[in-house]
Amino acid sequence: MSDPRTTHSTTGDPGGPVHATGDPGVEEFGYRQELKRSLTFTDLLVYGLIFMVPIAPFGIFGGVFQASGGMVALAYAVGGLAMAFTAASYSQMSRAFPMAGSVYTYAGRGIAQPVGFIAGWMILLDYVLVPALLYLIAAIAMNSIVTSVPVLVWLIAFVVLNTVVNYFGIEFTARVNKVMLVAELIVLAIFLVIGVVALASGEGRGFDFSPIYDADTFSLELVFGAVSIAVLSFLGFDGISTLAEENRDSARSIGKAMIAALALAGTLFIVQTWIAALLVPDPDTLIAEGDAAGTAFYDAAAVAGGEWLSTLTAVATAVAWGFANSLVAQAATSRLLFAMARDRQLPGFLAQVHPVRRVPVNATFLVALVSLVLGWYMTTRDDGITLLSTLVNFGALSAFLLLHVSVVVHYVVRRKSRNWWLHLVVPVLGFAILAYVVYNADVAAQELGFVWLGIGVLLLAFLVATGRKPELRGEERP
Repeated sequence: MSDPRTTHSTTGDPGGPVHATGDPGVEEFGYRQELKRSLTFTDLLVYGLIFMVPIAPFGIFGGVFQASGGMVALAYAVGGLAMAFTAASYSQMSRAFPMAGSVYTYAGRGIAQPVGFIAGWMILLDYVLVPALLYLIAAIAMNSIVTSVPVLVWLIAFVVLNTVVNYFGIEFTARVNKVMLVAELIVLAIFLVIGVVALASGEGRGFDFSPIYDADTFSLELVFGAVSIAVLSFLGFDGISTLAEENRDSARSIGKAMIAALALAGTLFIVQTWIAALLVPDPDTLIAEGDAAGTAFYDAAAVAGGEWLSTLTAVATAVAWGFANSLVAQAATSRLLFAMARDRQLPGFLAQVHPVRRVPVNATFLVALVSLVLGWYMTTRDDGITLLSTLVNFGALSAFLLLHVSVVVHYVVRRKSRNWWLHLVVPVLGFAILAYVVYNADVAAQELGFVWLGIGVLLLAFLVATGRKPELRGEERP
């Protein structure tokens, strides 16, 4: 394959140097249009919703409930606010640099290439590890339902299925996403309707505002500690930015899709956790002892509708996390690896694009292999899910901090922007909120995260010493 960093004529290429909307293509930045531009705003929105999973709180509800002292809906509301600032910063940078690579591209071009590498390295904790986390949670959930099938077998089945779907191209993935999104929303609607009817009939604690605010237990440290867990449900809206080179509409669609997906998912998260919190059969015990089995939400569903609703929500969680969410996670991760390899920051074979499918095929297969090996290893650990969750969150939030800095540096410092709200106030507030969340995160997550950061710094030094600095050509969009 010719050098993917070299600009070539794209006559006959469906991507072309200029979109139908008039937006410049990736050629302006020194790359060839290799991925297929076929995704609409709706595709991007569905992709983001599936990545976040509308029923994501089902799987981690107990942990957030315990960490927040029962104010689980408040934790999701604060988490949504924090991610709203981050989505706004993503929107600005995706317009300036409409390319695959997410925060790696934005920090690298918005601040400096070494900073971009560190941002990409930290987000890898999210992107590379999250498929393994999703497969692990789904495999364990399915094993609890069908005990005769081992966890490892479920794990392999989910990995193989998603790899095949992603191999057939982003358009096929997008069609599958729409079907899965409808199925998840139907399950959620069933739970909400039955839950509200149950509360109105005297089940649970009845309607009150304790899941939003409880004066007896409220503290900023408590809430932000819970946000550091709840934020796992929001991770995924940023994955939309990795599809910038497959977006066929205006570059603004990337930012609009991220903000819309975040708003819709955030609203659903708050509503479902509020209802579930009021149905928890023994809230004091859950706060005191936690939810080691991960069944708190399903127990609440059983209070509302009986065992059939508990089973339905459990199966929905397994399918949503193990198939729908991990499907798009694998796609997003492969695009990040593709972008970093294209800039010579990772082995060049990861930049290989399938000549027919127009997908980063080697990166897709690597993500599948890592997910399988890591997922298998984590099944042997009692703290496998917790360990992966803390690493995923720390990596994502650390990269988001650099994203906010890149907005200020690129727009205010370099381009002398006077849009103080979007280019200064929003990123500064977003940085402050996320920094406080990271500060209140689990100590183990902080320690492991900084170890990963240290490895990244050493790797960066090696790349610089061996002359593997990327050639970032072209100028940013006006």
